[in-house]
Amino acid sequence: MITPYLKIARFDHWFKNVFVLPGVIVAIFIDRSLVSTSLVVDVIIALLATGFIASSNYIINEILDAPKDALHPVKKNRPVPSGQVNIKIGYCLWIVFLLIGLAFASYFSQTFFWIALSLWVMGCIYNIPPVRSKDKPYIDVLSEAVNNPIRLALGWYATGITLLPPMSLIFAYWMIGAYFMAAKRFGEYRMIGDKKVASDYRKSFNFYNEERLVGSLIFYLAGFGLFFGIFLIRYKMELILSIPLIAGFAAWYFHLACKEDSPVQYPEKLYKETYFMAFTLSVFAIMIYLVMVDLPWLYALFPPTA
Repeated sequence: MITPYLKIARFDHWFKNVFVLPGVIVAIFIDRSLVSTSLVVDVIIALLATGFIASSNYIINEILDAPKDALHPVKKNRPVPSGQVNIKIGYCLWIVFLLIGLAFASYFSQTFFWIALSLWVMGCIYNIPPVRSKDKPYIDVLSEAVNNPIRLALGWYATGITLLPPMSLIFAYWMIGAYFMAAKRFGEYRMIGDKKVASDYRKSFNFYNEERLVGSLIFYLAGFGLFFGIFLIRYKMELILSIPLIAGFAAWYFHLACKEDSPVQYPEKLYKETYFMAFTLSVFAIMIYLVMVDLPWLYALFPPTA
């Protein structure tokens, strides 16, 4: 049966590779000469490289998490804990998907290749003992969220640019990714509803509770605001107009995290939240527009103090 093996590769999670695209957009903003007829092909290849390496990480996650997933009311039905997958074949697919991803990555520069490999390495750090960062409170969220700036860097270097990406944007991306992951933990903790069961399922829940998770959400969101503010002031003042929209997005996302059986536990299913997705796409489109246009009156409105 092929279906269980396709499921553990989580192709439905490939939508997360949308986080590659802002790297492309910002690189084009920095250097408009990067725009060419081949750029679309380059971006597609970069997305494929990212997707296959991410799927390699998902496969090892599915295999190593199976004993814990068997304790989860929903995840126990996944292919590995439910006995639908041959573990040896699963390990082979883990390496095969890595090699396919690196083959696509080799199309680009050595910098792109090593960053793509770092995405896989972070998956190993997150999932494989004795490190297995996903079992450590706060480190679990931060180590998984690192994949966000890695994806941004992949989009950046897929354009052929040789400059370093803005570090303020890298850290902002890391913090907003941590916000998403902490919201996912918050939704999981509330859904399970039993401290002991939650701790048996995920070791970090021995430490976490709702208060600590909400506190971390505030920290990550404040960190994002700080670094994003530095980026927009230094590079693109027009993005200040997106701040109310971003704040609304963050508030709505937390609202979803508080819902019973929260959809943020399964980000691949967020498309079912029709109004939220429409708002999210609108915010993304407006931010792209603000990156690409110049509004001189804004700089007159916010002159530096002598």
